[in-house]
Amino acid sequence: MKNINKLFIYTIILAFITASCSDLDQFNTNDRNITQDQLEVDFQHVGSKYKPIFESIYQYTPAWSYQLQQNLNADVYSGYMTNPRPFVAGANNTTYALVSGWNNFIWSVPYSNVMNNVDDISKLTEVEFPTLNAVALILKVEAMHRVSDVFGPIVYSNFGDLANAGVYDSQQEAYNAFFNDLDTAVASLMADIDSQKFAAFDKSYNGDYRQWVKLANSLRLRLAIRISKVDPTKAKTEGEKALSQSLGLMASNEDNFNVNSSLDHPLSIIDNSWGDIRMNASMESILVGYNDGRAEKYFDAPTSVAGSVKGIRGGLPLLTGYADELAQKADYIGFSAINDGVHTSTVQLMTAAEVAFLKAEAALRGWTGSGNAQANYETGISLSFEQHGVGGAAAYIADNISTPADYVDPVNASNNIAAMSNITIAWDAGGTNEENLERIITQKWIAMFPEGQEAWSEYRRTGYPKIFPVVSNQSGGTIDTNIQIRRIPFVDSELSTNPDGVSAAVSKLGGPDNGGTRLWWDTGGSNF
Repeated sequence: MKNINKLFIYTIILAFITASCSDLDQFNTNDRNITQDQLEVDFQHVGSKYKPIFESIYQYTPAWSYQLQQNLNADVYSGYMTNPRPFVAGANNTTYALVSGWNNFIWSVPYSNVMNNVDDISKLTEVEFPTLNAVALILKVEAMHRVSDVFGPIVYSNFGDLANAGVYDSQQEAYNAFFNDLDTAVASLMADIDSQKFAAFDKSYNGDYRQWVKLANSLRLRLAIRISKVDPTKAKTEGEKALSQSLGLMASNEDNFNVNSSLDHPLSIIDNSWGDIRMNASMESILVGYNDGRAEKYFDAPTSVAGSVKGIRGGLPLLTGYADELAQKADYIGFSAINDGVHTSTVQLMTAAEVAFLKAEAALRGWTGSGNAQANYETGISLSFEQHGVGGAAAYIADNISTPADYVDPVNASNNIAAMSNITIAWDAGGTNEENLERIITQKWIAMFPEGQEAWSEYRRTGYPKIFPVVSNQSGGTIDTNIQIRRIPFVDSELSTNPDGVSAAVSKLGGPDNGGTRLWWDTGGSNF
C-alpha cells in the first residue's frame, strides 16, 4: 500500500495531462491516420472500448487502485484475506474506521471505465450490431451489480440521460434493470448466435456467443438467488428462466468466466511485492478444520511460524507493544501469502462450481429445473477440486466428522478465538434446509476464492459461512461487531457533486448512510 500515499499526486498529474491533451487535439490529425470509415470496417471503433471494461470490473492497474476498489473492503470483509500492516495506525476500513478517500474507487472505477464505455458501445451498436451491444450489457450487469451490492442504490437506468443525470435507482429498481438488460442481451445473441463479430475483442470466450449466453443465464441465477429472501416471487421467476434457457448454464470448468489479460493480476503486486495482504484467520479455520486440499493451492506455507497455512485475524488495530505499523507488520508478514497459482494474469469472476451451488440452493427452494440439491452440492465440490487440480474429492464429500478449527495466533494470544461453526462437509439428507444451506454456502465460499465481493455479498445475505468478527471495531457504534459490516457509505465524490441525488438515494436505502445499514436483499431474517 506504499503507493496509496501517492494517490493525490497521481490524480493531479492525470488531470494536468488530460487537460493538456485536450488542448492538443486540434494538432493530432494527419492524412496518414486511420479514418473512421476504416475503423468501422472491422469494428475497431467499438472494439477498443471493451478492454477497459474487462479490466475494470475490478481494476488491474495500478495495483493500488484495485487495493482500494476491492481488496481493502470486500476481500477482507469476506473472511478471505487480511492485511498484516495496521494501516493508518489501525484506524482503517478493516477496523470499520471507514476511509472515504479509499472507498471512492469502489464507485469511480466502474463508472469511469465500465458505464461510460458501455454507454458509448450501445450508441454505436444497439441498432445495427445488437450482438456487440449484448456483450456490453452482460459485462455491465456483472460490473454494476457488484457496485449495488456495496452501496445499495446506484445510478444505473438513468446513466447517460441528461434529463435525469444523477438520479439513483433503489436497489430493487436496479436489480429489475439488471434482469431486463440480461433479457435484451440473451435475445440479441440468440438471434445471431454464430456471429464472430466479437472474437477480436473477447478477453474471456474467444468470441463464442454460446458461452456468453451461458454466462448471462448463470449471472441471472446468481442475482435471482440474491433476492430470494426479499422478493421470492420475482426470484423464482428469474431463477427458473435461467434454469430453462435452451443453452443452459455454466456446467464445466471450460465455461468459467475469467478475464484474460497480459497485465499482472493486481494481487500479485499487493501480495508479493508489497506484502500488504495475507490469509485471513477464517480461511485457516475452515480449510484446516476440513483438511481441505485446496488450502495449499490457495496459500503458501508460512515462513515465520509452524503450520501448513497460517492466517491473521481481520480488523487488527495497532496492538500494544508495537512502536509503529511496520513493527507489527514484521511479525505477521511471514504468515501465509497467496499462492502464485491464484494471482496469475487471469482474473476469476464466476465459475461452474459457483453455479452448481446456486442450483443446490435453488433446489432447496423448490425452483423448477434446479435438479437435486445434494447432487448439485457434490458436483460443486468436485468441480472446484478439479479446477484447482486437487485429488480426493470423493473422500472429502463423504467426510461427516471434520468441522472448522479453532484459531490460534502464535504472535499474540489475545487474538485466539474458537471456531464459529460445527457444520460438517457431508450432505445430511435428514438435516434441515438451514443446516444444508450452511453447507452449500460454506463450500461455495471456499470455491469462489479469491473473488471477495461475491463472497462478502453471500455472507451478508445468508450469515454463512460463520466468519470471525474483527478484533477492533472503530465504527463509533454504527456497525455491530457480531453482525459485521453491511455496506459502504456513499462516497465523497458523489456527496460533493451530486448531493441531491445522494439525499434521494439515502431515502431509498431504508436507513442511515453508514456501514451498519442493511441493503434491500439483506433482510436479516430467516433464510427459509
